[in-house]
Amino acid sequence: MAKQVHNPNVLDTEHIARLLVKLTTPAFFGMFVHTLYNVINTIFIGHYVGSLGIAGLSIVFPLQMLTFGIGMMVGMGGSSLISRAIGSGRTEEAERTVGNGVSLSIFVTIVFMIIVLPFTEFWLRLIGASDAVMPYASTYLIIIISGTIFNVLTMTLLNFARAEGNARVGMVAMIIGAVLNIILDAIFIIVLEMGVTGAGLATIIAQFTSMIYLLSYYYSGNSYLKIRWNNLRPDFSILKQMLAIGVGSFVQTMAGSISAMLLINMVVKYGGDIALGAFGIVQRVMMFSNMPAMVLGQGMQPILGYNYGAKRYNLSIKAVKITIMVATSLSLLAFAVLYLIPGPIVGIFTDDAALIDTGVHISKLIFLSLPFMGLVMVGQMIFQSIGKALQTFILASVRPVAFLIPLVFLLSHYWQLDGVFLAFPISDILTLLLTFILVVPIYRQFRTAITEQKAESTIKNRSAKSVESHSTIK
Repeated sequence: MAKQVHNPNVLDTEHIARLLVKLTTPAFFGMFVHTLYNVINTIFIGHYVGSLGIAGLSIVFPLQMLTFGIGMMVGMGGSSLISRAIGSGRTEEAERTVGNGVSLSIFVTIVFMIIVLPFTEFWLRLIGASDAVMPYASTYLIIIISGTIFNVLTMTLLNFARAEGNARVGMVAMIIGAVLNIILDAIFIIVLEMGVTGAGLATIIAQFTSMIYLLSYYYSGNSYLKIRWNNLRPDFSILKQMLAIGVGSFVQTMAGSISAMLLINMVVKYGGDIALGAFGIVQRVMMFSNMPAMVLGQGMQPILGYNYGAKRYNLSIKAVKITIMVATSLSLLAFAVLYLIPGPIVGIFTDDAALIDTGVHISKLIFLSLPFMGLVMVGQMIFQSIGKALQTFILASVRPVAFLIPLVFLLSHYWQLDGVFLAFPISDILTLLLTFILVVPIYRQFRTAITEQKAESTIKNRSAKSVESHSTIK
């Protein structure tokens, strides 16, 4: 069984639905536990530190998003190259991509730490930290950014493992980190009363442990692709392709981070620290609500990339259709739960009545577009999977930059705090329309290729029959 998991031919099958389940199930459980630790982390802070502690975590969140974006940039950009290279039989190129991905992760992380760590107060003031929130936010930020390399390498290697068809190792890595984080949170925050310092230390220790597990996977001989020292040397042709595809993920995260900074400023302006704390809670709930569609998109990526590389366009279309149907169904289910009964969910994080009331109100506005998020997230992954850098970049940057930020300014002018949160569902719907416009030409391209392949196959069959008939007559 283990050999089958590590064999890249796991992607070489016509049973797309079965393969999607095989790749997404472990990824789902891994991300579920990973998301759960973020939620539990916030619950601990809410009950044992207070609303200012949650506000401090919310202030740091935009900068945390950037570390996530670095890992996704390298991981998703490299994954697209890896799955297509394996599908085309170019194993050595796939291994060079893995090595270059590790080197790029380390380099970009060092640059990021140099930019952030010496100027923590500047960045936190820019985001909107008040004097009351600053001590919590500053302590947490310094610890989290100091351990950025662990998080980035974990995200990179986890995506590379998925690209070769092994989602199980990613699940194990995320579960190890999340379970350890929850245990350490309980020890540091409750037992040792270390507050946000304990929360930060628990996070980076857990990320370090996940990174070690993934590195051991690549060095133990269990992986199909290997990390080889000579492949750590920069190959600029690979780095160029990796960044061209992956920069979309980073731009999306960076734009999301910038828009989050703006949102936090607007939330503090119109609602104060209570609204900021409630927004922080809703952000954690959003992570859960968007997780199924996100995991399905990531599970589709190696399947679509492999079949696109192998020129099996009929299976490429099948993979997209199945993923969209399942993702949309799960988004509708999440909407039914989170929109109709947000009160008990927000109440898990805090017993502060004002915080709960504000959180419920925010949920009713932000989650209006949740039924469409399955389509949005899977649609964005299509272009990344097949190496379409321009479309990937457009979709990554348009939602936060062209839609969300202008709508926040426009709607808050008329409806203050409500306008800030109404910008979310409207920008999501506009992104969905743009995604549809960009996907249609790709679908037509696939259909044309399928028709041409059928015509070529028919001609070859006729030629073969003609030769056979001619031989028989002789």
